[in-house]
Amino acid sequence: MAAIRMVILGRQGSGKGTQSLRLADRYGCVHVSTGDVLRAAVAEGTDLGRQAQEVMDAGGLVGDDIMNGIVGERLAKDDIVHQGVLLDGFPRTPEQATALEHILGELGQELTVAVNLDVPVAEVTQRMMARGRSDDTEDAIARRLGLYEELTAPLLEWFAQRDLLVTVDGLGEESEVFARLEEAIDARMS
Repeated sequence: MAAIRMVILGRQGSGKGTQSLRLADRYGCVHVSTGDVLRAAVAEGTDLGRQAQEVMDAGGLVGDDIMNGIVGERLAKDDIVHQGVLLDGFPRTPEQATALEHILGELGQELTVAVNLDVPVAEVTQRMMARGRSDDTEDAIARRLGLYEELTAPLLEWFAQRDLLVTVDGLGEESEVFARLEEAIDARMS
C-alpha cells in the first residue's frame, strides 16, 4: 500500500485531535500538527524556525511564506517520505493548500485525501463549554467558530474542486466515528 498523504479538517471541538492519533496509528503515517512542526523548527534553530520565533516574539502571526517553508522542510524528511503524513491544522487557506500541492509535487508525491470531520456548530459549542476552560465563553467560542467558517469554507471548496474532499459525520461514539473515517479513507485509496 502506498504511503498516505492526508489532511484532516474540522471545527474546534469536533474530535479531530483524538481521531488524528487513531488515523495515524491505523495508516502508519506521521501525525503532523501545525503547532508541533512550528515548535520543532524553532527548537531545531533552522533559518525558518528563527524567523518564526522572531515573528512570535513580536506578538505576530507566522505568515504563509515561513509556515509553508517549515511544512515543506518537515514533509521532505525521511519518516514522512516513507510512511506518509496526516496534516492537522495545515493548510488553513486555499493559498496554503496550493503551496502544499506544490511542495508535494516537488517531492514527487500528491495528496491522497482531505477529510472533513463534520460536527454541527451547536454540538461543538456544547462540547467546548463542557470542557470548562476559562477562554471557552459562549462569545469566544462563537467568534472562533465564525472565523473557522469564514476561513475554511473556501478551503473545503478548494479540495472539492480537486476531488480530494470527503466529509464524514463526526457525531457519535469515538469508535463509530473512527469506523466511518476509516471506511471513507479506504474507499479513496482503493
